[in-house]
Parts: sequence; C-alpha cells; structure tokens
Amino acid sequence: MIELDVLSRQIDALMAEQREAWRQLAVPTLTAFDRREIRNRIRQSGIELRDHLKVRTERLSYQPRPAEPPTDSLANFNFRLL
Repeated sequence: MIELDVLSRQIDALMAEQREAWRQLAVPTLTAFDRREIRNRIRQSGIELRDHLKVRTERLSYQPRPAEPPTDSLANFNFRLL
C-alpha cells in the first residue's frame, strides 16, 4: 500500500502544479513566449498525470484478494449410520 500512497501524493502534486499553471496563464502581462511555455508545462504534466492515474487504476483493480480460511472437507459430508 505504500506504493499507492506515494503514487497518490505524486498525482496530487501534478494536479496542484496544473492548477498553479492555469492561474499563471490568466495573468494578462505574460509574453507570448511565457504563455507558450506554461501551456507546454500543462500538456507535459497532463501526460504524466494520465500515466500516473492509469498505473493507480491498474494497481487498484489487481489487488490480491484476502485468503479465505480453508474449509474442512469432512464438514461437507452427511454421514449416515447403516
């Protein structure tokens, strides 16, 4: 589960980075170069975020089931006296 915790923190960090980049993009005094760099950063973090989400989904869907206690094979028989 530690790996999932690390992965979740990385996902949260990428989402925070994207929020901050969108806020910066709203500043009207940015140059065209700065806007292009921010948009590239948003695209790159979006790709990384998508990959991290895919990995987390795969790990969550393939978690091993807890082991069931062994059933007593003799408990299932109905013994009859002849």
